[in-house]
Amino acid sequence: MQLMSVRTRIAPSPTGIPHIGTTRTALYNYLFAKKHHGTFILRIEDTDRERFVEGAEEKLYEIFTWLGLVFDENYKQSERLPIYKKHADELLEKDLAYEDNGAIRFRMPKDGKTEWTDGVGDKLISFENKDQEDFIILKSDGYPTYNFAHVIDDHLMEISHVIRGQEFISSTPKHIQIYRAFSWEHPILVHLPLVLGNDHQKLSKRHGAKSALDYRDDGYLSDAVNNYMALLGWNSGDDRELMTVEEMIELFELEGLNSASPVFDPKKLEWMNGEYIRQLSVDELSSKLKVLASQRSGQNSKLGDLDEKIVDKLIELAQSRMKTLNDFYDLTKFILEKSEVELTDQEKIIAKKLLEKLGALETWTTDEILSVLRSVLEENSIKMSVLYKIFTGNPHGLPLPQVLEILGKEKVLGSLQL
Repeated sequence: MQLMSVRTRIAPSPTGIPHIGTTRTALYNYLFAKKHHGTFILRIEDTDRERFVEGAEEKLYEIFTWLGLVFDENYKQSERLPIYKKHADELLEKDLAYEDNGAIRFRMPKDGKTEWTDGVGDKLISFENKDQEDFIILKSDGYPTYNFAHVIDDHLMEISHVIRGQEFISSTPKHIQIYRAFSWEHPILVHLPLVLGNDHQKLSKRHGAKSALDYRDDGYLSDAVNNYMALLGWNSGDDRELMTVEEMIELFELEGLNSASPVFDPKKLEWMNGEYIRQLSVDELSSKLKVLASQRSGQNSKLGDLDEKIVDKLIELAQSRMKTLNDFYDLTKFILEKSEVELTDQEKIIAKKLLEKLGALETWTTDEILSVLRSVLEENSIKMSVLYKIFTGNPHGLPLPQVLEILGKEKVLGSLQL
């Protein structure tokens, strides 16, 4: 169904960096707006000056840029204070609000009910007005409260659908009564179930909840993060799991939102990220790894020091084993760091035998190298983990014969010179 003039908004407060559950709300607003050729708005709600965190606003923009959630309009509430003052004064004139210690407080009606049909599950939600208290709409410092400012903005910005977390349900009667006080119609209200941790409690830092930027720095792809976030409470209708943003836009409908709270599964996100990594071409993966390398000291930063052909072959070999971009460093750090490996006396003897046998090879191929490695294993009654340690310092890693072929005879023999 094509809706007219769909306008959604994401309205974060710069009081910290939102974790993945909160960022999911932004994604849903974006998908719904784009599905209906509507407008996606970013509104920074920075009126809580006591909880303001320096740099948080910049991080919010960084998150949306990395995820590709491009907004069509953007606003900042601290630049709109006269608008809120004007509307608060109007309520004073109507005797629908009153002054209280320098602040302005809204009069909540005490009779009847406040109710609405929610966009998740099409269910009726109702509150008794007698249980609602009067609340502050404009503080003594001239800044509005959230409960007031966002209603004024949503009306003036012609927001058609308010898609937000279900933690706002309890304060929604206040919002609806403000709409009624101005004789405005409220938007369609859509309250998303909370994302839960593995203990089925609200996802939080104690569960290791991270921001989208944390996942970026941990080597996750934005496409995978978007894809996984979308599935935290929404079903496409055909049970597919891997989807591009364009495909999600095409399929996204409010009817697909689940009323049950999803559980965040880090392992599933890791699996999904690995699937996206394997979809990349070697050139695309190489480009992303080099970007990652340029953003950090040590580790992948030495990637650019290697011959490009060697890097591409290592990437091709590692790609099927990677779940995050950072895995490439873990799999190849023995090459990037060129650190000395401490060997036992027996291992030094085996290294010398490897030097002799590999040095005698006329053709440097995976099969020939494998044949040498097998003979050394049999002659010395040792496990492959010993050879891995000699060459890499680790007991396991990428297929050793292929790695040695890629590095070339000269480099390999040089590493065995003790």
